[in-house]
Amino acid sequence: MSKFDTEWTWMDGGFVPTEEAVTPVLSHTLHYGLGVFEGTRCYRQADATSAVFRLDDHLRRLRQSAHVMQLPLKYSVDEMRQATLELISRNGHEKCYIRHLLFIGGGVMGLYPGDNPPTHFSIHTWDWGAYLGDEGLKNGIRCRVSSFERPSPNVFMSKSKTVGAYVNSILAKRDAVSVGYDEALMMDAEGNIAEGSGENLFMVRRGRVVTPPLRAVLEGITRDTVIALLGDDGVGVHEGNITRDELYTADEVFLTGTAAEITPVREVDGRVIGSGGAGPMTQRIQEQFFRLVAGGMPERSDWLAPVAVTHRVTA
Repeated sequence: MSKFDTEWTWMDGGFVPTEEAVTPVLSHTLHYGLGVFEGTRCYRQADATSAVFRLDDHLRRLRQSAHVMQLPLKYSVDEMRQATLELISRNGHEKCYIRHLLFIGGGVMGLYPGDNPPTHFSIHTWDWGAYLGDEGLKNGIRCRVSSFERPSPNVFMSKSKTVGAYVNSILAKRDAVSVGYDEALMMDAEGNIAEGSGENLFMVRRGRVVTPPLRAVLEGITRDTVIALLGDDGVGVHEGNITRDELYTADEVFLTGTAAEITPVREVDGRVIGSGGAGPMTQRIQEQFFRLVAGGMPERSDWLAPVAVTHRVTA
């Protein structure tokens, strides 16, 4: 059984056995990449319950992506939240990764999808550990600055999690892994460091915390969380350009994202970053983040959507 073989999937308004949640091979999104998605995580809480972290923010971003790409999404945030939480309960997860996907089904081929049937919407859950590995989460990963640029907004809109846009990230990631690195870092069109293949980036250098500006990157929800947590501690985050050599000479670098969570970077292009492991700022943010998502910060309880405790549905 693969990690994707959970029992139930939510699709087009109802729960279906996952093996029945299929799409035609001539689906427009499969051929041309016009679809949008979200990745979200459900965490086990300190009191042994479960909750999804910043679910409404992810669902609002999904609606934003659909709007940018002119894809009709008929479900409200409330409807999608209810479906997500019930799906987690039906599949019996204590913790899991959640994928929301809006895509165009079968119909005419060709680049213009205007005559195709309405969009389909699915939610799938599965168990997924540390995206960049438990070792990487603890001791840091090795990154390579990619020759593949992150597309500029006039090439591919940066405020939408669009299916086809991630081919660019795949090329960068595959190139980095093929020569022994764990992850790729991508530059913007001006030659500044923008982000990882699927993560936002933070740099600690000379007492300042810097992250690339939003004009160059996706509006990461974990990125926003880190900025808020640092702000609670009285640490300001500067949004500004980061050059390649500034990154090489940083005291700390870490990546953030729903999949990656808070992952330290210990090396970039063969240059050791700082002490060669997770620095003190990174460790502090990691500790705060994992305490937060496990329900250990009551002042941020509005960021957690509780999963109702129910019996597993088998029919």
